[in-house]
Amino acid sequence: MVNLWRGFEEQRQTLTASPLRNWCRRNFLNYLRLREWRDSHRQLSLICRDLQLTVNKEPADYPKFHKAILSGLLSQIGQKADEGDYLGARQRRFWIHPSSGLGKKRPQWLMTAELVETTKLYARMVAKIDSDWIEPLAGHLIKKNHFEPHWEKKRGQVVAFEQITLFGLIVVGRRPVHYGPIDPVISRELFIREGLVRGDILSRAKCLSANTRLLEQLDELEAKARRRDILADEDTLYSFYEARIPAEIHQTATFDSWYKTESQKNPQLLIMREEDVLAREASEVTAAQYPDTLSLGDLSLSLSYHFEPNHPRDGVTLRVPAPLLLSLPAERLEWLVPGLLETKCIALVRNLPKAVRKNFVPVPDFIKAALQRITFAEGSLPQALGRELLRMTGARVSDEAWAEAAQQLEGHLKMNLEIVDGHGKFLGEGRDLAELTARFAQASQAALAVPHSAKHQQPVEAKVFAPVAQKTQQNIAGLSMTVYPALVEEGGTVKEGRFSTQAEAEYQHRRALQRLLLQQLAEPAKFLRNKLPGQTELALLYRELGRIDALIEDILLASLDSCVLEGEAELPRDGAGLLSLAERKRADWTEHAERLAKLTLEILTLWHGLQKRFKGKIDLAQAVALNDIKAQLGKLVYPGFVRETPAVWLKELPRYLRAIEMRLEKLPGQVQKDRVWSIELAGLWAQYQARADKHAQEGKRDPELALYRWWMEEYRVSLFAQQLGTRMPVSDKRLSKQWSQVEG
Repeated sequence: MVNLWRGFEEQRQTLTASPLRNWCRRNFLNYLRLREWRDSHRQLSLICRDLQLTVNKEPADYPKFHKAILSGLLSQIGQKADEGDYLGARQRRFWIHPSSGLGKKRPQWLMTAELVETTKLYARMVAKIDSDWIEPLAGHLIKKNHFEPHWEKKRGQVVAFEQITLFGLIVVGRRPVHYGPIDPVISRELFIREGLVRGDILSRAKCLSANTRLLEQLDELEAKARRRDILADEDTLYSFYEARIPAEIHQTATFDSWYKTESQKNPQLLIMREEDVLAREASEVTAAQYPDTLSLGDLSLSLSYHFEPNHPRDGVTLRVPAPLLLSLPAERLEWLVPGLLETKCIALVRNLPKAVRKNFVPVPDFIKAALQRITFAEGSLPQALGRELLRMTGARVSDEAWAEAAQQLEGHLKMNLEIVDGHGKFLGEGRDLAELTARFAQASQAALAVPHSAKHQQPVEAKVFAPVAQKTQQNIAGLSMTVYPALVEEGGTVKEGRFSTQAEAEYQHRRALQRLLLQQLAEPAKFLRNKLPGQTELALLYRELGRIDALIEDILLASLDSCVLEGEAELPRDGAGLLSLAERKRADWTEHAERLAKLTLEILTLWHGLQKRFKGKIDLAQAVALNDIKAQLGKLVYPGFVRETPAVWLKELPRYLRAIEMRLEKLPGQVQKDRVWSIELAGLWAQYQARADKHAQEGKRDPELALYRWWMEEYRVSLFAQQLGTRMPVSDKRLSKQWSQVEG
């Protein structure tokens, strides 16, 4: 159409009337109609000039030109449908005429100059349009619909989605718009409920932070009391704000402006009091019943509360720096806090077997009476409770029954432990102290690492190492903890380290001193490595377990421990002290090491002889006994046994091995008796091993448990080879008494 206009204008300006008519005839154009078109254009131009409208001097581009046409063809638009046709105004459907240049391109939106119905309703003279052009041109014809009003924190407004239609066609489907001017009432309600009541708002109004602190305190009351009827519901909080905020406020900006002005007149404006938000009193929730910290010696660890059944943090959570896990008393954790003690005790008793539980009915009454006589957090909770129930009823509850009852407790009745590193960063959580101790052993030691410096990174030398303190304070996760410095042997060298328990520090320090003494006594050590008696025999006997040079190293280190360090009231903690001790004991060491080598040869000879007896056919009737003996041998003689076995018990190993020989000699004549003893010993060892594994996970060293382990060997001698005698009187009753010492 534009090209037609331009072509006619070019010919009109160069031709006279008659040639111009001939040009129109040749191009199938009506000359009179073109003259009328030009007259209309001229009249419109004059009107624009009279109205002082600015005339565009630049040629109109595609959008401008088609917007101008679209303003007069708003009822002639169409939107592409799924079936190849177009949906037009008032749900009318049509197709692009095959002669159109857009027939194959099929734009999403188009306008048409005319609709002609033949076999179908066709659009002729069509043009592609942008749906964004429609709304500005059809402002008086469009219909707006708003839906899904919701609060948006970042915008600080209630926002709804707007849908715009023209003659039934959806021009804009889902456009977010500010809903406040559209529906102030709904917007105000959403602003108060979502923004103010639920705290989903970005505002500096001090009333909001003050109210949040109050609600958090009251929410913690509910968590401690484990009930949801203390804090008022959201409707009460909504009513508080609704009654005090003007009706025209429905967004953050106007709220902040209003509050800034009004709070200068009334500083307490919109600040809640407890009576405004409490549904009922919670007088039972006191600091004594539900403390915020748990005291362990000089340390005060943070406690937090959460009330959400089946949630990992449901109940009480104790925040524990990883290094403290090793010294955290498991018995103290059993008591939780005073406010939950009665509930836990009731649950414990109800988890007991029915035959036992029936002695304590009604359970709540018995628990209430028992707790009046129990001192909180003193010893083991099940044992303390068991003593009182025994006193009241005469019915005894076994340790196994208590342990099984404790396993069945709900999560919130077991202390949850939140583990953090040295900087307070969260590492993990759980309710099994032993499992957590094992899982975070590396993190625990990392938190105790000696402060980085060139001095601390250098290996320690025997002659010149600086004094190592017995204990010191270290800041870990914001707590000032007592830690125990010590020397540590790492791969044949010695460095300075720190430990959370004194027992572990002393153990590691003693082993490190053995290594430093070996460095200090280098000359006699070199002589012993070459001239130690029985090396050839030792190499042959030890080859199933390891290399001879490793065995010799163990003999030298173990002999230094028993000859130089054993019996010292206090182990050296500086180079001068170690040097002095080494010089005092130098003369005795060579002879001591040779004696230990001979003892080792005797042990390995006996052990090797016993190993031979297991080759060949085995009588199935003796299988239980033989399996027990094999297991015993593996726990007496193993790679590194010379250094790992305490000297006082190492010298008893020949007697233990001879006792095994005598047991094997007697076995054919007392198979049944041996089977009974084997089963008994298996139970004792399983009990020991479980506790030893637990202590290993926790990094604990218990001398009473170590003594129990060797008493079991003495008990074996008393059963199978009485004629060899025992180091001390031993029996099943004495073992049971010693186990009581282990359990504390």
